[in-house]
Amino acid sequence: MASVYIQARKGGDGSEMNSFKKIFEMAASNKGGVPALEAMLTAPMETSELLAIPDDRWLSTMTKCIFQAGFNWKVVDSMWQGFEEAFEGFDPGYCAMLNPEDLERLVSDTRIVRHGAKIKSVQDNASMLLDLKQENGTPNGATVIANWPNQDYVGLLALLKKRGSRLGGTTGQYFLRFMGKSSFIFSRDVVSALVREKVIDTAPTSKKAQTAT
Repeated sequence: MASVYIQARKGGDGSEMNSFKKIFEMAASNKGGVPALEAMLTAPMETSELLAIPDDRWLSTMTKCIFQAGFNWKVVDSMWQGFEEAFEGFDPGYCAMLNPEDLERLVSDTRIVRHGAKIKSVQDNASMLLDLKQENGTPNGATVIANWPNQDYVGLLALLKKRGSRLGGTTGQYFLRFMGKSSFIFSRDVVSALVREKVIDTAPTSKKAQTAT
């Protein structure tokens, strides 16, 4: 056990990493103190809680993260009621059946951010949820996500990237975090901290690199 602990405390070049206590203190200092930092932290949900969330809420959060990627989050937040109305509450059955005329209409809908490729991703991700539901014989497509073992989080990211639309990179990571799934995010700050601790040299983007990290 001691050797495992020591290995975990080593950076990529074998140097000693900062203790968690030290890293926590550094983060608290950057965020205005311990209370301010702790107020920003969220606890993962239990699997039973995740299973109780209907697919339309998973698709809604998925879509929100996609539209926020590379865009002003506050703008998307302020428009979100319009998104809910435009996509009929993100009912997967409705969204999966959007036809070319529907998509053309949505590209001109001023209630939402008019980004054609991202609008199309709603249809694709609705289809993914329906496919997962059918393939696994589960009540909801997101049952697969909710039940995915936390120790294979990187495998879940790979599934979202492969089966979903525009859910690669940190978009899928933010989506899982916001839904309450136990997760980590390779954000700019996290990558900078890992580089500082000499765990990595650059952002881990491949499945192999993420698993190793």
